[in-house]
Amino acid sequence: MSRKKAVKGKGSSKSPKASPSSGRTGRGLAAAAAPSSGLVYPSRPSISNSGEFYDIAFKVMLVGDSGVGKTCLLVRFKDGAFLAGSFISTVGIDFRNKVMSIDAVKVKLQIWDTAGQERFRSVTHAYYRDANALLLLYDVTNKASFDNIRAWLTEIHEYAQQDVVVMLLGNKVDSTHDRMVKREEGEKLATEFGVPFMETSAKSGLNVELAFTAVARELKHRTMKEPDEPKFQLQQYVDKEMRTVGCCRS
Repeated sequence: MSRKKAVKGKGSSKSPKASPSSGRTGRGLAAAAAPSSGLVYPSRPSISNSGEFYDIAFKVMLVGDSGVGKTCLLVRFKDGAFLAGSFISTVGIDFRNKVMSIDAVKVKLQIWDTAGQERFRSVTHAYYRDANALLLLYDVTNKASFDNIRAWLTEIHEYAQQDVVVMLLGNKVDSTHDRMVKREEGEKLATEFGVPFMETSAKSGLNVELAFTAVARELKHRTMKEPDEPKFQLQQYVDKEMRTVGCCRS
């Protein structure tokens, strides 16, 4: 299989104008048109800033209410850092790339960070149809963000591909004293909708790498599995990995 170099960087096209909100700074911009396709099979090498080769690429979207930690989760995964300080609200769509090694296969994840505000929802809808996976986040310290998960899942069902991988993430579990949503509630909702579930913390790094690795493994397996190879069980993989590291993987 030939390999292509991963393109490093973030989206930089024009975004719709947004009215300023107190204490928040706009960040990240969206293209008006959605990406042309979800799955990428590189045919030949090309020059890039990162210099990383990859075998196959997938598009992953982070979705959920504004303020649940989508951007912080992405920065933690990509750069191993936490965005402390003032809350930064994503405007439209932003993205970053990361190449992972999954069973000796170089998998590039093109991760799209979306705005949770209602006024940008039409922009987000345009990107759903080309996403291979969706990480749906809620904030365990914000009950409203959890209550809105049903609406997000309805939206995903309406706009995304039928076979899109969806994982539910309860974020900000480091804020133990402010928790409003129990783990069992998240598990129950995930079971109801038949999607895998785990809790994460962008601040501490808890389970962040595992969440993206699990999705990358599922997508890679779907694309490259042998005819007699058993189906990859995403939730079982997550549960096993968390047991192995004592639920403290970062």
